[in-house]
Amino acid sequence: MRNKIVKKIDYLLDLADRFEASAEPSTADMGFGEFATTKYNVELYAELKNSTKSLVLKLYGNEHPYYTDLNKSLTNFGGAKNSKGILTAIKLEIQDGFILSIRDLLSAEIFTDFIEMAEYLLKEKYKDPAAVIIGSVLENRLRLLMSANDIDILDNKGKPKKASSLNDELYKADIYGKLDQKSIVAWLDLRNQAAHGHYDQYNQQQVEMMLNYVRDFVNRVRL
Repeated sequence: MRNKIVKKIDYLLDLADRFEASAEPSTADMGFGEFATTKYNVELYAELKNSTKSLVLKLYGNEHPYYTDLNKSLTNFGGAKNSKGILTAIKLEIQDGFILSIRDLLSAEIFTDFIEMAEYLLKEKYKDPAAVIIGSVLENRLRLLMSANDIDILDNKGKPKKASSLNDELYKADIYGKLDQKSIVAWLDLRNQAAHGHYDQYNQQQVEMMLNYVRDFVNRVRL
């Protein structure tokens, strides 16, 4: 996994170099005379922008300074230089083993905390918030599986894919079988019912079954 990410970063660094090398002097006329400008390969820029943001989102999430910095800088062609600096820093962190070890530890800790919270809510007969929490844990696990298997979690517009799409793509990639794929469809639907206030569409026992399934799924389908 680590080598695949480093290889991807090397590709993006080379892509940034090729983009910068594509710069050509040009002129533009805005109606009040010509002025000098620079012309770039927009296709290279689009690939650099979307692929870099996707990778950083997978590794760090959307609140990390690396990702927020990229969002700001990649709004114009000059952001390519900044992206090279961020990618180089990430590469060093991965080679030192920092990123993956921290991510794995946090994933396990967060999973345990939320599962315990859901168990408490079910014990107190609060099935509705428990269903939302368990569904969120399941969706987060799907995103982690996508990242661990180098599958893009962003759509072609640069937006996070829906949980249903993650489920379909993981099944097609043979990460898990048809039975899990169908089960996840059902549990995500239950989560959506809870999130939208349709509390009469499921009962306490079904949420308990959902919790047992998610716990088993996480233990069985490893990152």
